[in-house]
Amino acid sequence: MKSENNKEGLLAQAYYSGFELAHDTYQAMSCASDGKIYYVLSSESVTKAGQLYSFDPETEKIEWLADLSEASGEGDSNTLPQGKSHVPFFEKEDKLYFGTHIGVYEMIDDMERLPVNPMDGVAPYLGGHFLSFDMKTKEIEDLGIVPDGEGVLTMTMDTKRNQIYALTWPSGNFLHLDLNTSKLKDFGPISEKGEAGIVGDDYRVLCRSLLVVPDTGNLYYTTSKGDIFSYNPEKEEGPSKLLDVHMRRDYFGEYDPKVPGNMGYNWRRIFWHEEDNVAYGIHGNSNYLFKFDPENAKIELLDRLSSLPSKRMGMFDQFSYGYLGFDLGPDKETLYYLTGGPLSDRPPIDGAKKIAKGAAKELENLHLVTYHLPTGTYKDHGPAFYEDGSIPTYVNAIAIDKSKNVYTMARMQMPFGEIQDLVKIHYPKS
Repeated sequence: MKSENNKEGLLAQAYYSGFELAHDTYQAMSCASDGKIYYVLSSESVTKAGQLYSFDPETEKIEWLADLSEASGEGDSNTLPQGKSHVPFFEKEDKLYFGTHIGVYEMIDDMERLPVNPMDGVAPYLGGHFLSFDMKTKEIEDLGIVPDGEGVLTMTMDTKRNQIYALTWPSGNFLHLDLNTSKLKDFGPISEKGEAGIVGDDYRVLCRSLLVVPDTGNLYYTTSKGDIFSYNPEKEEGPSKLLDVHMRRDYFGEYDPKVPGNMGYNWRRIFWHEEDNVAYGIHGNSNYLFKFDPENAKIELLDRLSSLPSKRMGMFDQFSYGYLGFDLGPDKETLYYLTGGPLSDRPPIDGAKKIAKGAAKELENLHLVTYHLPTGTYKDHGPAFYEDGSIPTYVNAIAIDKSKNVYTMARMQMPFGEIQDLVKIHYPKS
């Protein structure tokens, strides 16, 4: 492993998209073929939905595109809105495909749950929707609704075969939507009762990233126990567990799958790399980069992509699930990762602090780490700061433009309060 370090901080340039209710967004950001950054700003409101935007890096113009409830055909309904999207965008023939999710939760037994009690006279959530957005005509099409009033927690798309796969929240039902026939298959929960279960019994944290292998069309996901499941859409049966490979590695840590507050042995984010014919993934809590070869049933650990300060202290990230901002750059050779770093040269006093959801146990700096695949070169580019010296927090999305500038969504202070909005992290020139 080669290692370099840049001690100077990076500029995090904040943008205001015009949505005063904007709250934390996970994954819902991508750079499309037209060069624009598409993103969703989430909402916790019981009446106002999440909003879809685009940003043009050339002109720095932000354009509002859609209200998620209106796009789902629920703009006039008195139901809990489509508060957010929890998935990146998948592109085919000038259309972007994505899914919607609920943005309002009810705290029951100290856990975030689907609301079961009426909220200010608003009817229950109807369920997430699968949507497509035409980048040329700017028209949105509703492709279907999720059964049982659940949201789209994560999804992926086989763009060759026009197939969408998703897991729902909170139960973790595995869905297969065939866009050629509009037929939706529901295979039920993938792991006990998912995040709807009882802690210590049938609760299981759910995978946040699904993998499709383009050549075979096979779909893969993990469970918190570290099992890897495969689904072949050509067969009638549902997903099956791989017997010769799993994610239970000593380097990832030790986890009780019945206890919340971590991702267990799930991979945090994973994607297919065409040139290397393998998938590259990150384990969220330990930050270990690995490659997964489905054909040969093999997982190989490559390097730990934590920030250098975290490595020196031997720390996990302070975001309890680990960070989702992990993707391949425009050169198809460099991995980009937005991760955490301690605010001081001393670890937190309570290093074993627990939290029962995905949230920050302690605040920390935001670091940009890159990893060059052909040479195995790791580089921590240092922490990112807003112009006033404050730090971006709650960062769980990433997009990279053709100039290697990195985009995300992060919390920021506005005159009317704290929101989460678009941030551009300027890639260092040297």
